[in-house]
Amino acid sequence: MDLFSSITSGFVIALSPANVFYAFVGAVLGTAIGVLPGLGPATTIALLLPVSYTMDPTSAIILLAGVYYGAMYGGSTTSILLNIPGEASSVVTCLDGYMMARKGQAGPALGMSAMGSFIAGTIGILLMSLVAPWIATLALKFGPAEYASLVLCGLLMAVYLSEGSILKGLLMMFIGLLLGMVGIDPVHGEERFTFGLIRLTDGINFIVVAMGLFAVSELLVNLEAPAGAADVFKTSLKGIMPSKEDWRKCWAPILRGTLIGFFIGVLPGGGAIISSFMAYAVEKKVSKHPEEFGKGAIEGVASPESANNAASTSSFIPLLTLGIPGNNAIAMLFVALMIHGIQPGPLLLTEHPNLFWGVIASMYIGNVMLLGLNLPLISLWVKLLKVPYHYLAVLIIVIVMIGAYSLKNSAFDVGMIVVFGVFGYFARKNGFPFAPCVLAMILGRKLEQSVQQALKMSGADLTIFIRKPISATILAVALLVVLIPAFKWAWKQYRVPRKA
Repeated sequence: MDLFSSITSGFVIALSPANVFYAFVGAVLGTAIGVLPGLGPATTIALLLPVSYTMDPTSAIILLAGVYYGAMYGGSTTSILLNIPGEASSVVTCLDGYMMARKGQAGPALGMSAMGSFIAGTIGILLMSLVAPWIATLALKFGPAEYASLVLCGLLMAVYLSEGSILKGLLMMFIGLLLGMVGIDPVHGEERFTFGLIRLTDGINFIVVAMGLFAVSELLVNLEAPAGAADVFKTSLKGIMPSKEDWRKCWAPILRGTLIGFFIGVLPGGGAIISSFMAYAVEKKVSKHPEEFGKGAIEGVASPESANNAASTSSFIPLLTLGIPGNNAIAMLFVALMIHGIQPGPLLLTEHPNLFWGVIASMYIGNVMLLGLNLPLISLWVKLLKVPYHYLAVLIIVIVMIGAYSLKNSAFDVGMIVVFGVFGYFARKNGFPFAPCVLAMILGRKLEQSVQQALKMSGADLTIFIRKPISATILAVALLVVLIPAFKWAWKQYRVPRKA
């Protein structure tokens, strides 16, 4: 099937009434989550995992994907009006967006943010349609050795590119591997780490772990914040549609931000945060008036917002084609696919083409919906900002507990969510990243199986991992991922002057 036929079939699936509805719900939820500081797409997707369990797989991923890229749109609203980023990727938008609001130009800032996001998202989806099948075709050449090397490299990159200490990331990765080993050994069929508890025979449900780490710990941390909602800066929301002069200034920054965001988003761990910072830095560098940045330059809003939306689109590429989630939210989508018995990776395009192309087509539709939502409903999002967080917290914790109980009708899972929520609270307070833990828990068994299969094929010869060219190349990249932090540390120690 050629590219045009594939995209056409994807639109037939995405334009069904049910999937259009789910795309709309995802876009609305995602935008609202992006607007509300303290919540995020990873937490929201974790909350929705029990709901998606009973849905058609394609519809479920369309809904959850809409939450993710919708949050990238909504995050700019609080950045511009409150100087508080609704999403981490919108931190850079605060620099010029809030200054524009203080000058009475909140309307143009919000309008250009929405238009830049729409253009970047559309171009990003088009590029993904062209690039993803090629990567998937290449990945079909992967055997057990190549896949084991790829999973190992993905885990190490998630550790290296996660925020904070590399050692903390490695520790969380090992904790995830241990959690993934609880239950029946997939190779020999023997029980491991169950401590005699029958309920652990099937292993620890990674939905429970994800909801505890992301949702419950997020609530506990946010409830520590001082009471009272933030005050919305009193400014004019008129003139939302950008003027000709605004477009003259911003068309090039939007395109540059889109390209930067797309290519960085493809990298596991790259994502919207890095791309928005880089796009802003590039724009300030190439500008004829760099002194205006930080004082209300509309280019400083258009470029990073375009970058983070392009990155949110391209971050689906490693998930769908290689089976490697690049950030927390994409990891939750990985979990959603696994819940439905679908293995993300090289075979997804051939085994589940309807899901692959249906999700991509739904992103085109969702992108149009988001443009319609963000411009006329800005005043509604502003009102949402005034809802006290403790009211939202009660609603969220009820949803979490009901969702946990509904998985197996078991109070044991509810207790496990509390345990992992408390663990996640202390981990979050001490700067331990969650992504390596969740990814290691999910990918650990696949790594174990791939290594066992490769060793059986080679007669227990470990050189199979370096004799195969693709596997050897991936392991070389993994080695670099390990050595770069060590070299940086050694260089820093060498440069520090020694005391006499």
